Amino acid sequence: MLSSQGSGADPGARGRVDQRLRRGARPAPTNPHSPAKTNHPLRAAIIGGGPGGLYTAALLKRLAPDREVTVYERNAPDDTFGFGVVLSDETLGGIEHADPTVYEALKAHFVRWDDIDIVHRHTRHTSGGHRFAALGRRRLLEILHDRCRDLGVELRFRTEAPPPDRLARTHDLVVAADGVHSATREAYRDVFRPRLTPHRCRYIWLAADFAFDAFRFEIAETEHGVMQLHGYPFAPDASTVIVEMREEVWRAAGFDELDETESTVRCAKIFADALGGRPLRSNKSAWTTFRTVVNERWSHGNIVLLGDAAHTAHFSIGSGTKLAVEDALALAACLAERPTLQEALTAYEEERRPVVASTQRAAKASLEWFEDLDRYLAQPPRQFAFNLLTRSRRVTHENLRLRDAGFTESVEREFGCPPDTPPMFTPFRLRGLTLRNRVVVSPMDMYSATDGVPGDFHLVHLGARALGGAALVMTEMVCVSAEGRITPGCAGLYTGRQGEAWRRITDFVHDGAPGTAIGVQLGHSGRKGSTRLMWEGMDEPLPDGNWPLVAPSPLPYRPGGQVPRELSRAQLADVREQFRAAAERAAGAGFDLLELHCAHGYLLSGFLSPLTNHRTDAYGGSPENRLRFPLEVFDAVREVWPDERPMTVRISATDWAEGGTSAEEAVEIARAFAAHGADAIDVSTGQVVSGERPEFGRSYQTPYADRIRHEAGVPVIAVGAISSWDDVNSLVLAGRTDLCALARPHLYDPHWTLHAAAEQGYDGPGARWPAPYRAGSRPPRTGRTDAPRPRLTLHGPGQDG
Repeated sequence: MLSSQGSGADPGARGRVDQRLRRGARPAPTNPHSPAKTNHPLRAAIIGGGPGGLYTAALLKRLAPDREVTVYERNAPDDTFGFGVVLSDETLGGIEHADPTVYEALKAHFVRWDDIDIVHRHTRHTSGGHRFAALGRRRLLEILHDRCRDLGVELRFRTEAPPPDRLARTHDLVVAADGVHSATREAYRDVFRPRLTPHRCRYIWLAADFAFDAFRFEIAETEHGVMQLHGYPFAPDASTVIVEMREEVWRAAGFDELDETESTVRCAKIFADALGGRPLRSNKSAWTTFRTVVNERWSHGNIVLLGDAAHTAHFSIGSGTKLAVEDALALAACLAERPTLQEALTAYEEERRPVVASTQRAAKASLEWFEDLDRYLAQPPRQFAFNLLTRSRRVTHENLRLRDAGFTESVEREFGCPPDTPPMFTPFRLRGLTLRNRVVVSPMDMYSATDGVPGDFHLVHLGARALGGAALVMTEMVCVSAEGRITPGCAGLYTGRQGEAWRRITDFVHDGAPGTAIGVQLGHSGRKGSTRLMWEGMDEPLPDGNWPLVAPSPLPYRPGGQVPRELSRAQLADVREQFRAAAERAAGAGFDLLELHCAHGYLLSGFLSPLTNHRTDAYGGSPENRLRFPLEVFDAVREVWPDERPMTVRISATDWAEGGTSAEEAVEIARAFAAHGADAIDVSTGQVVSGERPEFGRSYQTPYADRIRHEAGVPVIAVGAISSWDDVNSLVLAGRTDLCALARPHLYDPHWTLHAAAEQGYDGPGARWPAPYRAGSRPPRTGRTDAPRPRLTLHGPGQDG
């Protein structure tokens, strides 16, 4: 629905289709008795007459006019559900290249606009520059019907498709474009292996007989809970209106007892201001719950899934029709250029799967934002609007600034950014420590210490990053005992010699990079210890010289790995004292901040997760009991850590495994540490059990930090594939985090923060170049890219001077 949140069509696919059509090329003749071995299927059946199926049919026929293409659609030609369709410029570009006739027909009926209106608590904020194009779904289908008929596609309306196995025997290619409830997919469930995930909101598609002048989001805070309206024009006199709310709100408001007409009238009353008192209308509209569809495979023999049959992405990023059209473009291109059908179908899936996965990640972020809308209601009005616009992480601070600089600057002013200061360079205070910007060099294990003593490598590694402009540089996990090391190369703070070596490093940071803080992360490896250096085999046991492991419960980290001893009460007391002693040494070594490592399956994390803590005493069982020992350690450390210096706690907010720590439990864990004096929670995820299944993606862990920040009311540090300064600006300005910790970007570029300032034209207190480096604060010149201008122009015969 919201095209500005979506990704573009694949330019390679649309370009290849375009080239094929321009050349007028024909595939080589093929053997009709080997339908699964030809890239030029002579007979193609399309199951489903929606936009994706129809556009596929038109492209297949256009590429090979002698091809027999049949579309089976069980509904009548003028039956349609929903009202308007929004298409992005990228998708339209693909259509224009592949079939100008369709593009010109669509173009004649587009309604175009630029603005998004966000109305919350009777205040409207408008952001421009978003470039939408929409038309009625019925009109779109009519255009595709006409195009298919012109090309010679056989359209069979009011006709159930024969069973897919029968079609597969009588046709060379079967395209299943039969929607989210695909019967084809279900017929071959054991092959496609679909996963259908329902979500927590109910929604209904309605229409209004007037055109909104912008894409409109309106929030209604009712006695039953929060409801939202998504509205946009699709004709000069008509708009789509989607009303959405959490399932429990829907039931509390009594919508579960209302019929279609009653629901429509009720929605019009709730959003009377947005509608100007005008009514809504329905079209076989029903309240439904969105389901995300993911398939492990998209093809089986000569049957291939397309559009919603293969994948779905929430309507709030305008993806359904868009993805189906882009699927059609890619499938047609692959069929045209691959030597066999199987290679073509494999190439189609390989090409589309990463694009779809990226879109689904963005859609998941968007739908979850709306599911948890009440979390953000108390945000300042402009920040709320900015948060909504950037919810999928595809529209970013920089992207929005280019679209509408005035709106973005107003959000920054409300946030408190001084003039010409990006959000990432605003200061942040933790207890007695003021950080000059929002960038943290994340803890990164270096495995380069000798007997736990940090050496020259650590001085150069941490010193270089301190000179690079980040507000806070964190050490790797520093172990509280020799037995608490992960590997023989891990650093420690369990001897005076180690403390003295760390003092050398903190002195350099404070003297050489004034304004940069350095923090220490204290931890104990637990059951994940006594392993090789990372580059010698991550989590692999040592070939010799292993030391005994301890953990909350006698469970190895990996099958066949070393089994740890379950800690006794006396041993718990010993470990607690090891943390206390290490904290005292850290204070003496001059660290500005201390972080307690309760994440990633190490010892304290092992107590928190039900997957790794099977104890039956006071330290196991309930969430409160599992928290007991980590809180005891925190209290012991806080007792000896100087009052003016902040303490943070890193947690794994999910184990990415069934039965592990839930997001709700993570909030309670954060609340408990905050109640004991934690100044911020460093929100990571996973690495608790070896069988985890993380959902990787750009800034994929930030939703957990966002939730903890708003529900637990504690400052947070977000981590996890945050790789650009634009991400940092976006997350901070939207209020999803207070600080951003980056690891790999700082390995790639120790001066990442200073370069981020230079690239944004910022030169202020949030990013001071060290005096010896100031000459490098601007990018160096490269070779000339311009040509010398002619010094003399001579005129030809008959020309005046």
